Amino acid sequence: MEYLSPPRGTLTTSLAALAAGVQPATIRDWVRRGILTRCGGTPKRPVYRIEDIEAALRAAKPSRPGQRAVKAA
Repeated sequence: MEYLSPPRGTLTTSLAALAAGVQPATIRDWVRRGILTRCGGTPKRPVYRIEDIEAALRAAKPSRPGQRAVKAA
């Protein structure tokens, strides 16, 4: 169950993904890769600060060996 209303200035994983225009799995991947950090919630229901999500969108994403390059449109 999602929060009815997350704490002010924070978003749940699904709301963060919606705000960033990515999938929830991408938000979890950013956390795993150290690009985004949780600011509270529970292990199963983390919340993220809006400013951190915006910074993660602008951050250079570290590449992994063998990862395909993203082609500019």
